[in-house]
Amino acid sequence: MPIPAGTFTIGKTFDFEAGHRLPGLPTDHKCSRQHGHSYRVEVILTGPTLDGPGFVTDFADLAPFKQFLDSELEHHNLHEVLPFEPTSELLARFLAGWFVQNVQPGISGKLVAVRVRETARSWARFDLVDN
Repeated sequence: MPIPAGTFTIGKTFDFEAGHRLPGLPTDHKCSRQHGHSYRVEVILTGPTLDGPGFVTDFADLAPFKQFLDSELEHHNLHEVLPFEPTSELLARFLAGWFVQNVQPGISGKLVAVRVRETARSWARFDLVDN
């Protein structure tokens, strides 16, 4: 049987708890007040070939990303620790940048997107154009 051409894609989800507010919104908007979320962050990686036993990237090699989430964002007020208004969209872009700079150099897979989920029904995704 012929092997089709294509790429492999994997994803891994991480969780953290944090609070925030969006002071740029009108005062009567619910998100302008302090509130919290159980964030879920998914990193999506791709690769044209597989390493080792057949991995795009060994999931264990993504541990530095979890360590960053735990040390810098877990149980923090995001508007106090991030240099931007902590919307899910901007958080996804920030986390993609951190991942590319700090994790990607040591792995074989290439980050293609980061999805940030604030609730079970709402999320934002940042897709990298070229890295």
